[in-house]
Amino acid sequence: MSQNRKPEQESNQEPSALVLERVTYLREQLAHHLYRYHVLDAPEIADAEYDLLFDELLALEHAYPSLHSVSSPTQRVGAPALDQFEKVQHARPMLSLDKASSREELEQWMQRCRNRLGDVALTFTCEPKIDGVAVALVYENGELTLAATRGDGNEGENISANVRTIGSIPLTLSGEASHLAPKLEVRGEIYIPLDRFHAFNAAAIAEGEKPMVNPRNGAAGSLRQLDSKVTAGRPLTMFCYSLGGSEGDWQPQTQEEVLSTFAEWGLRTNPALEVVADLDQCLHYIERLELRRDDLGYEIDGVVIKVNDLSQQQVLGSVTRKPRWAIAYKFAAQEATSVVQSVDFQVGRTGAITPVARLQPTFVGGVTVTNATLHNMDEIARLDLHVGDRVMIRRAGDVIPQIAGVILSQRPTDAKAVGLPDGCPSCGSLIHRTDEEVVARCSAPRDTCPAKRKEGLKHFVSRLAFDVDGLGDKLIDQLVDQGLVSNAADLFALSRDQLIALERMGEKSADNLLGALKAAKQTTLPRMIYALGIREVGEATAAGLALSFGDMESLMAADLHALERVPDVGPVVAKSVQEFFAQPEHCDVVAALQQLGVNWPAIDVIAPESLPLTGQTWVLTGTLETMPRSAAKQQLIDLGAKVAGSVSAKTTVVVAGPGAGSKLEKAQSLGIQVRSEEALLELFNQYKKEVE
Repeated sequence: MSQNRKPEQESNQEPSALVLERVTYLREQLAHHLYRYHVLDAPEIADAEYDLLFDELLALEHAYPSLHSVSSPTQRVGAPALDQFEKVQHARPMLSLDKASSREELEQWMQRCRNRLGDVALTFTCEPKIDGVAVALVYENGELTLAATRGDGNEGENISANVRTIGSIPLTLSGEASHLAPKLEVRGEIYIPLDRFHAFNAAAIAEGEKPMVNPRNGAAGSLRQLDSKVTAGRPLTMFCYSLGGSEGDWQPQTQEEVLSTFAEWGLRTNPALEVVADLDQCLHYIERLELRRDDLGYEIDGVVIKVNDLSQQQVLGSVTRKPRWAIAYKFAAQEATSVVQSVDFQVGRTGAITPVARLQPTFVGGVTVTNATLHNMDEIARLDLHVGDRVMIRRAGDVIPQIAGVILSQRPTDAKAVGLPDGCPSCGSLIHRTDEEVVARCSAPRDTCPAKRKEGLKHFVSRLAFDVDGLGDKLIDQLVDQGLVSNAADLFALSRDQLIALERMGEKSADNLLGALKAAKQTTLPRMIYALGIREVGEATAAGLALSFGDMESLMAADLHALERVPDVGPVVAKSVQEFFAQPEHCDVVAALQQLGVNWPAIDVIAPESLPLTGQTWVLTGTLETMPRSAAKQQLIDLGAKVAGSVSAKTTVVVAGPGAGSKLEKAQSLGIQVRSEEALLELFNQYKKEVE
């Protein structure tokens, strides 16, 4: 009954306004929750819920290549390093893994490895995929000198003082000094065993302290404590799983040799490691491990499979921050049934009304599930969902539970159909739904709907906008509920006395927040535009608007024609921008911000007609091997080109890499110019030299 989630097929159509809105929403949400999880240590959603948002965005970007953006959360691994810790540059990037969830996907990955390596013998290592925190340990002459988090993959956080408190991590490697590498980087996963996690939480509750949310979050929060004495009291341990680099005579030949040598040196490795020779042996390992999953004593979400030979790994290399020589096999969906007790409706920043199913608490996949997002009324209609229904809920690959279907045979006689409320749940205003989109929205202006006001303020202070440290969701709720803040400008007019009077806000916290607000007054034009929360305007579009208009006044006065000349701004986005600034209350907020000392300097305008590729439409297809497709797209846009997701008679150039299929064939049939990735790089270098 389980279904494996696969990327959607690449579309030949330009994304609809609905798709663009969804992608913008997903990117904003992922950025917000990354910040909550990695920086504030105060997650608002479970890891599984975050994974669902991430996978949905990944699927949409795969389906519509024109949506690819270098600023997308899918191009990132983890989150930026904390300012409170010293930043550490990794000698080699710490990569994330591609995923497989079926025999076919795993077989395709193995075949891709063979195709690149030629006619050579291959073996693979299999080991549990630990659900913890990735770290890198540096040993020099056998002594632990540095421990760092993965961070964004290139730069992490120095957590050496905290890691030194973990008993399972040796401060000095065992073995003869002559056999040790002069400098060695060990990579692995720090986690909390389940028995220690439950014991810690029981003790915390007994003492009236806050328990950990889950083992993974507990490990992340423990490693990011500024006081290492706190970390010492946390039940952390580590499995070492790979070599980040080694200097000196010791240059291992295989992944198996790496881990066996680690064990000899006193590093903790997973005893469940096995070496397999083919697909069938690999699948047999996966099946056996999944049966043992509940007995392992630690949380896992799949199996990591790697090419065993390190020289073969080097030949295979990596692409888009993911190694070609490794893959994560995600376990099949875990399912259970529950009862829909009610359906509530939540209001977002743009007024979108989202139905949420409240479920009878049900334990599935290691988590007690009580809620499931239903997306929109069309989804409710598709499911024919009624309050009182028994439903099948699924956690596919340890993601947010979703309602997979209604068990109609068990529908009670008093089950009630779910209808859209007559008025906004927050302010009571009329709810509008147009034929152009499936989302229903509150019709009230943002400043008159408390929910829209709160969500707009949360967006304004988010990391990619004004990045106000210490101004969390609960505090914003208080400020709005008590009438202290009605718009973004009011935040900068808050007094110390007003803040101290708030619940759980002491003098030090108030001073810190006022300091953060003062620091946030100096921002940039792109961040300011993004922070306003204009519908359809994400981070990349905000940057494009800033470059095209140079200052806020010009943008606010722009007509539709001028807006549509901005790269990647079509009629829908242009209309949204114009309608936003046509509302006096939004212009008043901008003016009030300036009067309160918020500053966003003007920037030099780049006229689209002055760019060398203006008027040209380019299409990227196949695999780009030297740079991410999103980076290539951004450079083309910077040169004035429009980058489309499909080939048509209006296409100027198609860049085709390995694996190019129907788009290449269509370009050839239409006589459209086709260029290689090498030619594209030469073009970029040519214009770079001209600029210099």
